[in-house]
Amino acid sequence: MITVNPDGKIMVRRCLVTLRPFRLFVLGIGFFTICFLMTSLGGQFSARRLGDSPFTIRTEVLGGPESRGVLRKMSDLLELMVKRMDTLARLENSSGLHPEAVSRGLDSLSPGAGLAPRCAIAQNVSDIAVKVDQILRHSLLLHSKVSEGRRDQCEAPSDPKFPDCSGKVEWMRARWTSDPCYAFFGVDGTECSFLIYLSEVEWFCPPLPWRNQTAAQTAPKPLPRVQAVFRSNLSHLLELMGSGKESLIFMKKRTKRLTAQWATAAQRLAQKLGDVWRDQKQILVHIGFLTEESGDVFSPRVLKGGPLGEMVQWADILAALYILGHSLRVTVSLKELQSNLGVPPGRGNCPLTMPLPFDLIYTDYHGLQQMKQHMGLSFRKYRCRIRVIDTFGTEPAYNHEEYATLHGYRTNWGYWNLNPKQFMTMFPHTPDNSFMGFVSEELNETEKQLIKGSKASNMAVVYGKEASIWKVSGKEKFLGILHKYMEIHGTVYYESQRPPEVPAFVKNHGLLPQPEFQQLLRKAKLFIGFGFPYEGPAPLEAIANGCVFLQSRFRPPHSSLNHEFFQGCLSARQVFSQHPYAENFIGKPYVWTVDYNNSEEFEAAIQAIMKTQVEPYLPYEYTCEGMLERIQAYIQHQVGGPLLPAQSQGHQGGAGGLCGTHGLCRWELRRFLTSASWGAERVGSVPVVTVLWRPRRLQVPCDSTEWEMHHLYPAMKGQALSLAPACAGRDLQGVPSSCEGR
Repeated sequence: MITVNPDGKIMVRRCLVTLRPFRLFVLGIGFFTICFLMTSLGGQFSARRLGDSPFTIRTEVLGGPESRGVLRKMSDLLELMVKRMDTLARLENSSGLHPEAVSRGLDSLSPGAGLAPRCAIAQNVSDIAVKVDQILRHSLLLHSKVSEGRRDQCEAPSDPKFPDCSGKVEWMRARWTSDPCYAFFGVDGTECSFLIYLSEVEWFCPPLPWRNQTAAQTAPKPLPRVQAVFRSNLSHLLELMGSGKESLIFMKKRTKRLTAQWATAAQRLAQKLGDVWRDQKQILVHIGFLTEESGDVFSPRVLKGGPLGEMVQWADILAALYILGHSLRVTVSLKELQSNLGVPPGRGNCPLTMPLPFDLIYTDYHGLQQMKQHMGLSFRKYRCRIRVIDTFGTEPAYNHEEYATLHGYRTNWGYWNLNPKQFMTMFPHTPDNSFMGFVSEELNETEKQLIKGSKASNMAVVYGKEASIWKVSGKEKFLGILHKYMEIHGTVYYESQRPPEVPAFVKNHGLLPQPEFQQLLRKAKLFIGFGFPYEGPAPLEAIANGCVFLQSRFRPPHSSLNHEFFQGCLSARQVFSQHPYAENFIGKPYVWTVDYNNSEEFEAAIQAIMKTQVEPYLPYEYTCEGMLERIQAYIQHQVGGPLLPAQSQGHQGGAGGLCGTHGLCRWELRRFLTSASWGAERVGSVPVVTVLWRPRRLQVPCDSTEWEMHHLYPAMKGQALSLAPACAGRDLQGVPSSCEGR
């Protein structure tokens, strides 16, 4: 029988009683040490993040290598102590405690025995506490010296070239935590971080002298010039367009169908241009109305007769840009847009993390809003590179923010302060904007001869795929007249039952795929519109397939003043018919515009149309070649710059160097002038260029002049000169337009 010394029992019991609290104490010391490691060496670690952020102060503790050696020894010692505590823990948790096991456990703590292990552990913990205290004191001393040395260098400077600096610093003090993007750029609540951010990321403060060597960012080298080469294979473009949406599927099918015509047009244009050098551009195409964030109301309606005009135009824009040889990126989601632009994480208040890698950005109003929301000040810096696809156009009066505010033209979509030429329309409404257009399928000579033999002289097709279009008042009356002379066909979408809006005498084919719809048009004599939709591509397609287009004349003309559809549009243009371009630029015998409420006029037009023979006709500007020629001219020659002679303010690296102080660009304004004098003035907070126009080239005598905020072309009335709100509008604020007859 083995006997155990009573003193030994007492010692073991005391160890077991005090073991758990002691382990917690040791683990607490270890946790504190790890936290200190992360804090004291945080500067060294953070210097490896985000391209060596210039806003993190690096801390050297105990001369670098010495500090790392001490901390490594501390880490090894803590690891050894934890292992030994685990050994005692297993003894403590065992159900049967034997003296031999206790003896072996105590012997394992150190080469000695008895109370020696506890003494050694206590001494080690004491040494750790001393080392930690020394490191902490040294770190705080270094930080204090750095702060004292730079305190006088981190005060907001009083520089007349940067008048907004102090105000921006005050704003940062109060709101720098409002957006995580500030912390992303290194702002940490200190004065130095505010000034560094406001001078190096934004441009409201002057550069700090002591930052020149370490934080100065060298301008990226421009990419070497690459010649744009015409392409004929569109398979890669189809991959760029993506998938997953009915709208994208429709666009890809259209592009495939027109591939041969695009290739032929590219060959013709290449022969015209000869050896002319064309720069390849880096182009981003962001179709904002297809993003989920904008609601994407178009995709679900593609297969239900919804409007397709926007998707037709976007498909043709993508094809033209790609065939012209430019480098494209296509985005249809906000996440993709942010990734391609280099948007920092946060709520969109900070500039981009890199210079904009694109020469041009094509987008719509939804995309424009998304870019402004997420690009911060970079939106102002790069907005001259943006081209906005805008179906109905934007008049300058709605675009210029202060003018719109003063004269009551503010809307939910306006006042972007872009140059009016940056808005690109579907039809050539006005010289204020740029005409982008789209493409209609062009028939070859063989197809034209086949149409001549297959045309029915008494067949009409109604323009309207949605049943709601057929709810027009007075429909029964004029359709009844048409039915006396022609067989009427419709292509109205329905699911199970015939739409009740479609009269029984109309032969409804349902919604047809585009190739089948084209075949129907090639048989028909007449394509008739009910007054809506406005200015779509279908009438041009019908005329190109040998149809006559009959449309309603509006009395009074439709506009934002009297018609719900145009309310909120950025134009006061008056629309006198369903398709003004077809009426004014094509006209008879292809286009007939009559008053549907006048039965005699309507019937006489039907009789005349039945006697008229027309050939398939397509204006050059809506052929593939015409669109390629137009877009290539825009890309190579429509270059943005400051409005003459705009003077930039503040930091030279700011927005003024790209788009001018108020974001307007120099285009072909000079061609209207033979001489001009100008000066700078300020209206409110907006600098305005005051120009005395002398339009001698226009041969307009001007005995007097009137001064106004100048943001568009001059307009004349009699012998007085003033600035009209737009060429497209009429009589806005009592000011006449100068664009009659254009």
